Amino acid sequence: MSVPTIIFLGALAGLTIFLGLPFARLKNLSATVKGLVTALATGVLLYLLTDVTSKMLEPIAEVFTRTMSAGSARLEGLGELGLLVVGLSLGLVGIVALTHRFQKGAHPAPSGTPAKTAQAQTPASIAEIRPETLSLIIAIGIGAHNLSEGLAIGQAAASGSLQLAWLLILGFGLHNLTEGFGIAGPLSGRPVSWKFLGALGLIGGGPTFWGTVLGISFHSPELFVFSLAFAAGAILYVVMELLGAARRYSRLVVAVGLLAGFLLGLGTDFLLTLAGA
Repeated sequence: MSVPTIIFLGALAGLTIFLGLPFARLKNLSATVKGLVTALATGVLLYLLTDVTSKMLEPIAEVFTRTMSAGSARLEGLGELGLLVVGLSLGLVGIVALTHRFQKGAHPAPSGTPAKTAQAQTPASIAEIRPETLSLIIAIGIGAHNLSEGLAIGQAAASGSLQLAWLLILGFGLHNLTEGFGIAGPLSGRPVSWKFLGALGLIGGGPTFWGTVLGISFHSPELFVFSLAFAAGAILYVVMELLGAARRYSRLVVAVGLLAGFLLGLGTDFLLTLAGA
């Protein structure tokens, strides 16, 4: 299989995310459906978090195991471990700080109003993150994760494992479809433009293309660990926000949605397990 073909298929695996985005355009949804969608998106992201954390630890554990087996006193792998901490911090705390700046810019205090008074007068709805911003954060986190998926596709092709590359493309493409659903979840029932949805799709799915290009060119364990750690931090933040939003719905609806979303993520990941990813 030629390099351009591998890169094209890698891009295609990422762009399947667009198939799940039109859900955000549906209107007149009941509270039950909205709660189910929110919980379903959260369940998919929870499974994605388990997948991300396990994969980002693999190269670090491999280095430490190799060092211990050789009886070396050198503490190798500390660089990757540091990148993991930095990536998690940027993905979680960094995004919290960024959204805080967004909210302050969108709702400035009136001139001459003391900060404490302005804060006391701020309604609860302002303190909540806007659904559009939340979907953007989800897309960024998924994009970081998809960068590592593209790296896996490129590395499999570069090593000559074309069957593995095909399975990865198929599995990641199916997985990205569910991730598109996760991006659209916070926007369900709200007026949203196709242009904005298109931008979210490019942010979330586009990195699969760039990851494939990088992976087929060279392998960098450090880049792999950092991108997954950033994705894990971003997903943690998004899950926190989505669970907060889900509290307004029935607990039974939320529980069913969480279970269905987690099983959906597990099912789409089954092909990756068969491929040895």
